[in-house]
Amino acid sequence: MTTLTPPRLAHVHAADAMHPGVLTCTRDTPLSEVARIMAAHRVHCVVVDAPGATRTDTWALISDRDLVAMAAVDDVDEPTAAIAAGTAVPRIAASESLMRAAQMMSQYEVSHLVVVGDQSGRPEGILSTLDIASVLAR
Repeated sequence: MTTLTPPRLAHVHAADAMHPGVLTCTRDTPLSEVARIMAAHRVHCVVVDAPGATRTDTWALISDRDLVAMAAVDDVDEPTAAIAAGTAVPRIAASESLMRAAQMMSQYEVSHLVVVGDQSGRPEGILSTLDIASVLAR
């Protein structure tokens, strides 16, 4: 008789695997500054936040892929983060499982999720595909 082992990801919360903290910029931040933020902190995405916004549907996300797409057409000097941010901001609650995170990443075809507090609904961290890979490698 074989015993099925439950998926490892189902037992780990997003908050346990995420990188805590979220780097943000405003909608009018120049792309060159966004590039500096990414390079200085060695991250692949920055949340574009509207100052004072309390609704999460006002967020956008600018990824390294969005930045490179603008660079590919030699358009990084003038545009702002709001113009270049093309990545939807799927979010996941801190208490959700990594199984759900993996499903969302697959569904939305993204490599990052914003992890939001269960009570506050505000960003608490970023969960990447590499964070999930690290859990699988354990």
